[in-house]
Amino acid sequence: MELKGVYTALVTPFKNDIFDEDAFKRLITLQIEGGVDGFVPCGSTGEASTLYYEEHKRVIELTVECAKKTVPVIAGTGSNSTKEAIELTAMAKEVGADMCLLTTPYYNKPTQEGLYRHYRKIAEEVDIPLILYNIPGRTGINMTPETVKKLAEIPGIQGIKEASGSLVQIAEIYRLTQGKFTILSGDDNLFLPMMSVGAVGIISVLSNMLPTKMKALYKTFFIDRDIIKARDIHAGLMPLFQGIFIETNPIPVKEALYYMGIIEEEFRLPLCTMSEANKTVLKGLLKEHGLLKRE
Repeated sequence: MELKGVYTALVTPFKNDIFDEDAFKRLITLQIEGGVDGFVPCGSTGEASTLYYEEHKRVIELTVECAKKTVPVIAGTGSNSTKEAIELTAMAKEVGADMCLLTTPYYNKPTQEGLYRHYRKIAEEVDIPLILYNIPGRTGINMTPETVKKLAEIPGIQGIKEASGSLVQIAEIYRLTQGKFTILSGDDNLFLPMMSVGAVGIISVLSNMLPTKMKALYKTFFIDRDIIKARDIHAGLMPLFQGIFIETNPIPVKEALYYMGIIEEEFRLPLCTMSEANKTVLKGLLKEHGLLKRE
């Protein structure tokens, strides 16, 4: 399966501390109408770290049901335990996910050799395409381009979501893998520059709110090759790129979706609602873009 375009890192809506399936369906309908190329449930944006196993399974299962095989589902199944990552990946395959996204193990800070063995073991144990996920700001460990090159040689490992924030690192991955390994942006605000050095798509937070705009940015640069127009779209979105990270992701994007009338304003501790000052900033941005539906 060729991975290109815009994949939404779906939030997980809650209502009374229970997975809100109705709100989730509304969100997915918005994504389908916006023309996204795929869904990524149970990632950082989906609060996977506080989902119970059965919730994790149900979120992926419902995403598959709603996608109806029209677009791929890339399920988040990462863990700091290799054994648990294997179990989650096998579960995702069982309920119909097309691929799995696996973050670098967090907290235990493995060496580069440990990272290599972690991903190799998962690829050996579960027959499903895998996407690496490098986000050192969350996990405390950076996967080097050299390690990515070695992993790219393993059958079943098909790409990487890169959120190191380094364009040099993206360019080096592209060079070392000779442009044959899929690179997806993990940073909304760097999507445009990342496409210029090797990325072919994005796993996006902002597309929860503006799937059509994110798809337009991708199409204008990558398909139409209109760099000037793409730059203008990027510049217009920059205040929102910054606004949805004014506090820890996914707090701002979930608040925004609440003000857009799509989900409830509910988080699972230790995440909590935004400060009143930041809410004022966010609501101002939503109003500017015609997205504010309720105060």
